[in-house]
This record gives sequence, C-alpha cells and structure tokens, in this order.
Amino acid sequence: MQPSRSERKRRAKQLEKLVEALSRLPAAVQKTIPCNDEIRSLLREASSLRGGAGKRLLKYITKILRNEQGENLEELYDFLSRRQGTNLQEKKEFHEIEYLRDTLLNEAIEQRQAAKEQQTDWEEDWPSLVAGQLGEQFPGIDQKALVRLAWLYAGTRNSRHSREIFRLLRAAQERLRYQQH
Repeated sequence: MQPSRSERKRRAKQLEKLVEALSRLPAAVQKTIPCNDEIRSLLREASSLRGGAGKRLLKYITKILRNEQGENLEELYDFLSRRQGTNLQEKKEFHEIEYLRDTLLNEAIEQRQAAKEQQTDWEEDWPSLVAGQLGEQFPGIDQKALVRLAWLYAGTRNSRHSREIFRLLRAAQERLRYQQH
C-alpha cells in the first residue's frame, strides 16, 4: 500500500510535531532521547532558536528523521509518549487507521467502477488485496466483514459503513497492542 501524496504530507507534518515536542523538552531530558548525537545536538540548538531560524532547523531535523524512518521513529514516539502522555501516539494511530480505511474504501470504489464499466456483477465477497494485507497486519480481524462493509459503502456511500470499518480496524489495532504488551 503506497501512501498518497497528501498522506505523505500528513505524516511529515506529524513527524514535524514530534520534532517540535522533542525540542521543547528540558536539556537534561533531551540527553536521554533515543537517537544519534547529531540529532540530539540539533534538537538542543533548535530549543534555543526562535522565529524563522528555529522553524527551519525543525524542518531540517524532520527531514533527517524522515529519511531514516523505521524503528527509530517508533522509539522516539514511545519516548515522547512516556514523557508527555499518549496524545501524540494516539493521534498517530488514529491517522494510520484512517489511512487504512480509506485505502480499503478506495479499492472497493475502483472495483465497483471497473465492474460497472465491464457490465459485470460485482459480488459482495469480491477479492480484496487490501483486506488480505490488513489480515496480515492485524491477525484475527474479520476480513469478510471488512470486504462486505467496503462493498456496501461503494454501493451506497453511506458513511455508517465507513465508520464501522474504522471501528473494526481500531479494535484490531488495540487487540494487537495489548497482545504485544
């Protein structure tokens, strides 16, 4: 699942908020941030700068972190959530669920449109690649329910079906989180 351009922008903005929050931490706490020394020193420098210079430096740090990606970002989110509560982590998870739901719904809409153009029936149990990927990501999720709800949404555009998909994904995400802890 390749994220759309606007999704990449949202993720970059979210990462920028993370960097800003890290730069506002006290110097003693910044020394314990789980990242390399270069980023730590840039964060210390950013906390002393104000105005445009500070914003430019925060964007530069964001760029460095975005290029690294992977586990390091999760460690930073975990570190900050331990320090400041779970608000940032919850927002990140919320947006991830929205992205997954939208990806499934877009696939359903495209499948329905293709079936309409080919003048064929589009069945309720249509083969969904995204639902399969979600099944791998969240073991135990009801893939048939996801596919059925996406089918209903594509046919009616009723937001109730979209919200139900969101609820299923959110519950699967929470189950996975509790199994890991």
